[in-house]
Amino acid sequence: MSSSPILDNKDPDSPSVFEPAALLREARRQKGLPIAEVPSVCILDPDGDIVRHLKSAGKAKRSEAWPCYHTELFDFELAGETVGIVGCAVGAPFAVLVAEELFVCGCRVLVSLTSAGQIVPAGKPPYFVIIDRALRDEGTSYHYAAPEAFAEADANLVTTAVRALRDAGLQVHVGSTWTTDAPFRETVAAVAVAHAEGVLAVEMEAAALYTFARKRNKPVLCLAHVTNTMGLTEHDFEKGEASGTADALVILEALARVLRPSAGVHGPTKN
Repeated sequence: MSSSPILDNKDPDSPSVFEPAALLREARRQKGLPIAEVPSVCILDPDGDIVRHLKSAGKAKRSEAWPCYHTELFDFELAGETVGIVGCAVGAPFAVLVAEELFVCGCRVLVSLTSAGQIVPAGKPPYFVIIDRALRDEGTSYHYAAPEAFAEADANLVTTAVRALRDAGLQVHVGSTWTTDAPFRETVAAVAVAHAEGVLAVEMEAAALYTFARKRNKPVLCLAHVTNTMGLTEHDFEKGEASGTADALVILEALARVLRPSAGVHGPTKN
């Protein structure tokens, strides 16, 4: 047996035996669901704070036709249009599983907004970072692309997002993150390596989502809400008003205006 199965026997150009469309076909059959498209703009909310806030405010409606076995999709109004949001898809495998299913079901632009721990300070938490590349310290991305250190965001998508947020008078940073599958194994040595690379924060989804996006040629933008110093200080993990959802929704509304398909957003160009 290989000592590194996560890297061995991978051929990212080979088709998969198991495809998301097949899973969703059988889920619809079992649940008696019609074929229905999700909104063109969808959001991943790994912490679930935004979904919980929208539900408690009566602003989110659960999609009855969403066939995923593992999640609920909610629709709500943002920037004058209906968008979809999935909460609590934490970690690279789960986030990419849901992303695959969303795009099969009609999603055309996906935004992920996850909380993150500070590595190189860009300010005093909480603040937002548009992730332009992510260190691939997770397993999912290696099934989609050959090994390399970072997964790159689509540069045009990042530029569009930065311009939109700054035009709206919103403060945002741009930089890299470290994506890990093991948040409770962020050792001193691992943090030091990330710091030396100029990494701004650590999170759990971006590297896999960006690798998926480039492989599938889909528009995906990842943001980190830097909310903590990994518990190294007291009164950590404070996100702001309504668990950070007030600021997060302002950010997402500005992005939705420029990232919706009518604004001319396209998938990344493959290398």
